[in-house]
Amino acid sequence: MLKRLSLLAAVGIGLGSTALLVHGADQAADKKPSGSEQTAVKAAADLKPDADGFVEIFNGKDLTGWEGLEGFWSVKDGAIVGKETKEGSRQTDLILSASKDHPERFANFELHLKYQLVSKQGNSGIQFRGKIDKPKDLHVGGYQADIDDSGHYVGTIYDEGGIAGGRATMSNRGERTVWTAENKRENTPLSESADELKKLVHVTGDWNDVVLTVKGNHVVYSINGHVMTEMTDNSPKAVLNGGVIAFQMHAGFTMEIQFKDIKLKELAGGDAK
Repeated sequence: MLKRLSLLAAVGIGLGSTALLVHGADQAADKKPSGSEQTAVKAAADLKPDADGFVEIFNGKDLTGWEGLEGFWSVKDGAIVGKETKEGSRQTDLILSASKDHPERFANFELHLKYQLVSKQGNSGIQFRGKIDKPKDLHVGGYQADIDDSGHYVGTIYDEGGIAGGRATMSNRGERTVWTAENKRENTPLSESADELKKLVHVTGDWNDVVLTVKGNHVVYSINGHVMTEMTDNSPKAVLNGGVIAFQMHAGFTMEIQFKDIKLKELAGGDAK
């Protein structure tokens, strides 16, 4: 078996109906793939990148290829819906199965999606290069592109669960942050301030377009066509080798969050910025 699956193969396996393996070009020529392997290859082949090289990682119909706690996640009108009551809330995530099974394929990527916080209260985020640190809750820690109802945290990068060194809010909205090799932070302002950028976000009740670009030690989080924050992580605590992609639902709220039009493109590894 190939030591490193292609992104298409990894996602194809995740979207398949069973756990499958894919053999690549180093497979012996006289060895015929099994039925399961053929099915996996077909699942990957059916994922057609668009003209810009993006692969749809949500089919718009059901949660095939995703893993979440029962009763918290569903699909409605072409969107993933995360919903909970305050009394029964959990700090939990909906996890892209392919990223759990093949985290090395999700180190460098560009992710596009739309989200809306339907409820007037709530807290969420997009986990990337994450780690499942509480399996019973399906909780993912690590880098998070933050989303919240107040507009205080939205557009920032947060260290959920302290997995990236316990650095809390790692890069503020309206700032370019460099974490040095000594684990010190250096902030410089972006061309638009935090307050100006907040006004460009539909905090609740409407859709927002997100572009999250993760390459090497460099992360850019954009909403509605504007860079909210930019981070370069030279810290020894940086997570650079890939990990889980997931959507968070935060405990303590009666809330509803939706995600749709989710697509991803693998990028070549980046040099230090």
